[in-house]
Amino acid sequence: MNDIVETVHPAAITEEPQQYLTFILTGEAYAINIQRIKEIIQYGALTEVPRMPDFIRGVINLRGAVVPVIDLSSRFGKQPTVVGRRNCIIIIEVEVGSETQSIGVMVDAVNAVLEIPASEIEPAPKFGANIHTDFIAGMGKIDGKFVIILNIQYVLSMDDMAALVAVRSGATTELSAEI
Repeated sequence: MNDIVETVHPAAITEEPQQYLTFILTGEAYAINIQRIKEIIQYGALTEVPRMPDFIRGVINLRGAVVPVIDLSSRFGKQPTVVGRRNCIIIIEVEVGSETQSIGVMVDAVNAVLEIPASEIEPAPKFGANIHTDFIAGMGKIDGKFVIILNIQYVLSMDDMAALVAVRSGATTELSAEI
């Protein structure tokens, strides 16, 4: 299991509201703490890289730096994002070992930066032993609706993404062997 923990527990947070960037992905509202966000750019100028997993859309040139772009919908096991005029890439800084790396996350649309008081954040729900909710830092309540606050360090964990690729590749290999 991964040692990355970014769980939001209302009792452990100061009472000051935290700011979160909210966005839409496959019709659902998600949020990321703005402290992790470097910038938001319009989707485009993406270079596809051969033999990459489905959830890695390609790379972009961000002021001379090569930044990988993850299709968050595909990363969550859903259908790949259909590119439209509202798609954005959120550039997020994650810690990889002792370094900080920029990773782009492709989303359907960015909504707004909102302050969510600690009293309006619930812990991640428990669905049972076989369903992992490690990618959920908490559930924020905004106007009577829930927004899923992502544990973005876990979502973009290189170890976890590599393990996911291995599992998907193994499943493909096993399926090919059966045919």
